Amino acid sequence: MESPDSRYASSNEAPPKQEQQQQSSPRNSHDDGGGDYTEKSTYTRFLVSNAEAGSVIGKGGSTISDFQSQSGARIQLSRNYEFFPGTSDRIIMVSGTVNNVLKGVELILDKLLNEFCLEEGDAEPRSKVRLVVPNSSCGGIIGKGGATIKSFIEESQAGIKISPQDNSYAGISDRLVTVAGTIEEQMRAIDLILSKLSEDSYYIQSMSTPFPYAGYNPTNYGPNGGPGKFQNHRPNNNKGPGVLQDDRNSNSVTIGVADEHIGLVLGRGGRNVIEISQVSGARIKISDRDDFMSGTTDRKVTITGSQRAIRIAEDMITQKVSSATDRGE
Repeated sequence: MESPDSRYASSNEAPPKQEQQQQSSPRNSHDDGGGDYTEKSTYTRFLVSNAEAGSVIGKGGSTISDFQSQSGARIQLSRNYEFFPGTSDRIIMVSGTVNNVLKGVELILDKLLNEFCLEEGDAEPRSKVRLVVPNSSCGGIIGKGGATIKSFIEESQAGIKISPQDNSYAGISDRLVTVAGTIEEQMRAIDLILSKLSEDSYYIQSMSTPFPYAGYNPTNYGPNGGPGKFQNHRPNNNKGPGVLQDDRNSNSVTIGVADEHIGLVLGRGGRNVIEISQVSGARIKISDRDDFMSGTTDRKVTITGSQRAIRIAEDMITQKVSSATDRGE
């Protein structure tokens, strides 16, 4: 797996203006008579896992550059391990004209759906996307007595839920708006939500601070557990994971997994490593191909988090590798 590289965590170059003018969203419902709306500069932010961020960035930043070129939008991501409070997810921001933003979001969601959600035989796969919206702007989406959000649900046929304001984290000023449905339903809902948000002057102003939670780290808010001593239990056959490093200060360990078994840890489209990260609360980084532990053909799997999170993640990785070894894979 290509680990998301902080060098590509943010695209610093805006797409050429010529491309911006040529692009349009196939799902935008404001094309007729909506010149002021479609030309207005706006943005949207949503959450992606670290694995999904790597997919959006692509090798050497190729995918994110391609998406910018196709959409005319600017696409930026919070850096490695800069998460939205209370989650292990990074923030992605797509900005530009409304049409460009919608096209950029569509390209990203289509790719993530195909790589992380699509099961063989799914006729109309459904997924969820969590938009990051300033708390002060959520009232416009809800409407009086919930009238606006109800109309958005009816028109888009997507499920739309707004999280309650979270007072657990000092300084948090955003809420999550979860949009669930097929890609078509999600895009219709995002179009409607974006049209409402773009009428809010405060929302537009907040575009200048896309990642205000860069200092937050989810392990600070998990179960209490200080750095611990981890036993070195490398199996003699070198087929399973073994702890190779104990860093008391950063609360991080690196284990080795045989290169032939790294796919079991990753899973299809990175699903296994995402599951392990979500269940344990730990951050997991897998070294690139041919980047082995010294003197072995074992790939490096670095697990960072609380003592409890690391233990759970390590156990889950060991279980996946051991089950395959028992089957003779």
